[in-house]
Amino acid sequence: MERSLECVNESVPVLLSTTSVYPEPTAVGFELAADLGYDGVELMIFTDRVSQDPAAAASLAKHYGVKIGAVHAPCLLVTQRVWSADPWTRLRRSVQAADYLGSPTVVIHPPFSWQREYASKFSSVLDGLHARYPGVTIAVENMFPLKLGKRKLVPYRPHWDPTRHGYDSYTLDLSHCAAAGADALAMADRMGKGLRHIHLCDGNAPGTDAHLVPGRGSQPCAELLGRLGASGWNGSITVEVSTRKSGNRTRRSADLAESLKFARDALTSQMPA
Repeated sequence: MERSLECVNESVPVLLSTTSVYPEPTAVGFELAADLGYDGVELMIFTDRVSQDPAAAASLAKHYGVKIGAVHAPCLLVTQRVWSADPWTRLRRSVQAADYLGSPTVVIHPPFSWQREYASKFSSVLDGLHARYPGVTIAVENMFPLKLGKRKLVPYRPHWDPTRHGYDSYTLDLSHCAAAGADALAMADRMGKGLRHIHLCDGNAPGTDAHLVPGRGSQPCAELLGRLGASGWNGSITVEVSTRKSGNRTRRSADLAESLKFARDALTSQMPA
C-alpha cells in the first residue's frame, strides 16, 4: 500500500493505538501506522517494556516517521505495577513522557473504587499537572460498569461516566459507551468543549467491551465523527480496535486500513461540497 502521512483535515489527526496490534509488540504499531498512512500513534503504556521507555518510543517514531500524538497512561488492571504501584506516579510519569515526546494528549481512566486516596485528590492532581505541563491535555476517559449476574458493579470512583463529576478534558470511547449501554451522542454533548479525544471503535451489547472495527457494531461512529468534522472540531482521534482474532498480519493490516478509511470518510461526510 502506498505510504501517505497526509491527513484529510489537518486539525483532526487520526492515530493508531499501539494496543490495536496486540499481541504483536509496540514496535509493530509504529510500523503499521506508517505503512497504512495514519497520522501518528497513541502510545499505550503497557507490559511491553519498549512502551515504558520514552526514549525507545522516540526512536521508533523517528525510524518510522510517525508522530506520537497521544499517550495512554497505564491504568488497566494488567498495568497496575508498570513503572510503580502508586497511581499518582504512573499518571505523573505519563504526563512527563508526553511532554518529552511532544505529545499533546494523555488519556487517563477515572480512579478505581479501591483507590480512595487517589480518587479523593484526583481533580487537584490533574490541575497541578496541567499547571506544570501546560502543553499536555489530560483527557479523562469514559468507562463502564461490570455485570455480575443481574447486578452491576461500578469499579470506578466517583463514577464510570466522567461527566458525572466534571473535568476540563475528556476522551470519548465508543466501545465503552456500548458496554455501558450509554448514548454516545448524548455523552459527547455533555462533554461539550471538553471533548478533546476520541477512541474510535465499535460495540454492541451492554456488558461487553468488544472494541470492534468501526461500522461493525451498533454505535453511531460515523454520525459522531461527521458532526465533529462539520463543526470544525480540532481534537484528535485514535483507532483503538481489537485485532487479536485477526489471525495474521495481513488480516490485521486490512482491519486497521478499514478503520482508517472509515474515520476519514466519516469526518468529511457532513461537510458541504
